[in-house]
Amino acid sequence: MKIDGIPYRSVWVEPSDGWSIRIFDQTRLPWSLDILRLTEPGQVTQAIRSMQVRGAPLIGAVAAYGVALALRQDASTENLERVVAELGETRPTAINLRWALARMRAALHNLPAGDRVAAAYAEAAAICDDDAETCRRIGEHGLPLIEAAARGRDRVNLLTHCNAGWIATVDWGTALAPIYMAHDAGLPVHVWVDETRPRNQGAALTAWELGKHGVPHTIIADNAGGHLMQHGQVDLVIVGTDRVTRHGDVANKIGTYLKALAARDNGVPFWVALPHSTLDMSVGDGVAEIPIEERSGAEVTDLTGRTADGRIETIRVAAEGSAAANPAFDVTPARLVTGLITERGRCDASEAGLRALYPEKG
Repeated sequence: MKIDGIPYRSVWVEPSDGWSIRIFDQTRLPWSLDILRLTEPGQVTQAIRSMQVRGAPLIGAVAAYGVALALRQDASTENLERVVAELGETRPTAINLRWALARMRAALHNLPAGDRVAAAYAEAAAICDDDAETCRRIGEHGLPLIEAAARGRDRVNLLTHCNAGWIATVDWGTALAPIYMAHDAGLPVHVWVDETRPRNQGAALTAWELGKHGVPHTIIADNAGGHLMQHGQVDLVIVGTDRVTRHGDVANKIGTYLKALAARDNGVPFWVALPHSTLDMSVGDGVAEIPIEERSGAEVTDLTGRTADGRIETIRVAAEGSAAANPAFDVTPARLVTGLITERGRCDASEAGLRALYPEKG
């Protein structure tokens, strides 16, 4: 995608040295576009934990480059195993992280130590290329849904939750890829952007990138989505996902489940954009088996934003002494999902539907 006419991916190798890694600091968006340089694996670990880099596919891609950075320091098998384990513990819910690390380990484990660094960079680059192409194809397979919804309408209203755009992936995005393609094709799309409390990824990130691309959008409070559906102002819901089970249960940003319930009650199609790296066939019951990350309560009690004079400040909005719980994700059961949009096509949110598209996953 492009920002102000400049093509970007969300992670890349610094051209001037050929080995350090560049990412956007997503904690600074939308107020400023700060580009970080990562030079050692501890910085990658911190960037993932602090959500300077976020989005399930992008986390996996950046972690892959974290392995490469670690092997530049020490290409031993012991260090390979150590960094894979350490990076794998940074975020528990999104399966893309473990998928990417497992792919890196498999590609490097049996190589001589002297060959590992070059191979690590090559494999990390291949993971990035795969993700960008996967997301582009998701866009192609999701576009017909928007085309159908737009027929006979002056405007097609889409609703999304959290940020599943190009800054959450290497390029294109998952849930937003069909929206970008629809907009570029001249369809009259408008996006309701959930604010996505407590970290406001919708208001801060989705709205920012849609605006940069020129896509009409409106930010809404998370609790407004059901009201809009009741009044016929949502034609289609498309969200991303951090993990999908073999039965089609979907883990995504907290609040997604409530949107799916509202969509079902109002007859609004609820689609989930799914890259292959997010599919976890080892899990059956998402509610019972997917680990849900519990983040700091300060994300709920405090808010960060820009003041009228341009300063970035954090303020407390909750009563002093009140505790806060902060589950970062929830699970939407497959029965509430209209279907899945993948790089191989669309399918039912079911084991049969997924196995038809991914027979090699067993």
